[in-house]
Amino acid sequence: QVQLVESGGGLAQTGGSLRLSCAYSGSSFSITDMGWYRQAPGKQRELVATMARDGSTNYAEAVKGRFTISRDPAKNTVYLQMSSLKPEDTAVYYCRATRSIYNYWGQGTQVTVSS
Repeated sequence: QVQLVESGGGLAQTGGSLRLSCAYSGSSFSITDMGWYRQAPGKQRELVATMARDGSTNYAEAVKGRFTISRDPAKNTVYLQMSSLKPEDTAVYYCRATRSIYNYWGQGTQVTVSS
């Protein structure tokens, strides 16, 4: 089992920044990749950014150049630095960890961007 706890969401203005954190614990030694997803009201959950064990990253087109995923293995934490925020970034953001064939999800953190 892997436990994930997100934090750092909140209210930001258009053009502002927020940093989300995802602290992971449990059987995290064999996590193959981690990522951030988001779900806006009435929409499906979508990929925002992922990072593989080797450090390679992948971003959704909508956030390229504005968001950065990173990790601190010493703190067992993955981050999502969000800059130049737009109202369309408003959503619940979820952290996901993949271990073997299983995906684990956090409880989500709300990000609201005002225009």
